[in-house]
Amino acid sequence: MTRWSDAQPIFLQIRQQLIEMILRGTVPEGEALPSVRQIATDLSVNPLTVTRAYQSLVDLDVVTKRRGMGMYVANAGRAKLLAHERKRFLAEDWPRISARIEALELDVKDLLGKRRIR
Repeated sequence: MTRWSDAQPIFLQIRQQLIEMILRGTVPEGEALPSVRQIATDLSVNPLTVTRAYQSLVDLDVVTKRRGMGMYVANAGRAKLLAHERKRFLAEDWPRISARIEALELDVKDLLGKRRIR
């Protein structure tokens, strides 16, 4: 059973799982993603929740719908997704991470594990 975080809607958590599958190449471009029903059953969630996760990727042109056949990773979908996720990371996640690094007075050697932190 999947443990869901209360900090984020379930459809966004499912979306993130799909993003990881695409970025890691688990499902290459042109290949079918798991069906909405399969994911809904596997994760014990409402199919509409899964559909919403897929729709957000369709809106980014990362996933295409093929009527009666399912959802597929679009051609150049991985590259589009990578660009989108990098941009989002730099705009949303990095400022918070960077501020935390600065507050903890860490440097590159600390971050790369080249020096032991006491």
